[in-house]
Amino acid sequence: MNISKLWNKDVEKEFFTKTLEVATPEQLFYVTENGRYLAYWPKNYKGTKTTLQSRNAFIGSFTEKWTKELLEEIAEEAGAFTVQSVICEDIGLSARSPADVAICKTKQQDQRPENILMIIEVKMSIVWNWEYNPSTGKVKSIGDYTTHQGNPGLLRSDTMLKAIGKSINIRVSSFKSAKIPIVILGNTPITESYYEKVDHLKKTGIIQGFYSVNPQPLDDPTHKNNIKTTPKRGFLRFGSYEELRQELINLLSEEREFFSGMKTKKELGKIIEIANREHTYEKKAEVFLKLLRNENGK
Repeated sequence: MNISKLWNKDVEKEFFTKTLEVATPEQLFYVTENGRYLAYWPKNYKGTKTTLQSRNAFIGSFTEKWTKELLEEIAEEAGAFTVQSVICEDIGLSARSPADVAICKTKQQDQRPENILMIIEVKMSIVWNWEYNPSTGKVKSIGDYTTHQGNPGLLRSDTMLKAIGKSINIRVSSFKSAKIPIVILGNTPITESYYEKVDHLKKTGIIQGFYSVNPQPLDDPTHKNNIKTTPKRGFLRFGSYEELRQELINLLSEEREFFSGMKTKKELGKIIEIANREHTYEKKAEVFLKLLRNENGK
């Protein structure tokens, strides 16, 4: 794969071409009443509609592998590896719910928290509408997501909620997850109703960013829905591979720590007073976090 290229129509075409080698057209496309094979129901379609679930597993497998390959060079720059389906029971990543992709110090699927440098949840789907011609075996793009009835990727509320829920589960499973950045990688914009939420999730440190690696998800580049970033950068759309590389390298190189708690002002005042006795900012932070988490057993 040419890693300088982000998600685009050619990648989606590659998905259909490769997957049709192992799947039937009916597993990947809706079939209209007049026999057309379409990736999504067009907005103006009035005929009988069915629900297509079989494509989900294929696109999930394809996008996770694609993401692993996309990030390999970035991981290598950090002296690490990209690994799919990472399991780490200590931070809530089980065999039933592993990390889609992670950047790790070792290549093993079973990881220890200290060897996980970043967790990437992949939330991608088919963005454009496509038509398959059973006579020629070819697929062609017939419109962007504004022309069909589907809500792909991060435009789906249930997709956003699953990503948020899984990230929170990782954060609350153990303090061992506190140093690990979590990013959600998609290939669509997000809806306006989530702008404030993703910015708040970034500000509080639960998720470090919702990222789109699809520079041009809409055929009209001036369309109002093709946002570049939310006000606090909780959502970012990357226009180039270099933009993505720089953002992830910054996350990997700058040591940070997630913390949360709910204490009285008196308790917080005591913690701040004790931590402030230390002589360096780093030591003040260490003591503050230790006391906030009651790691001294008191």
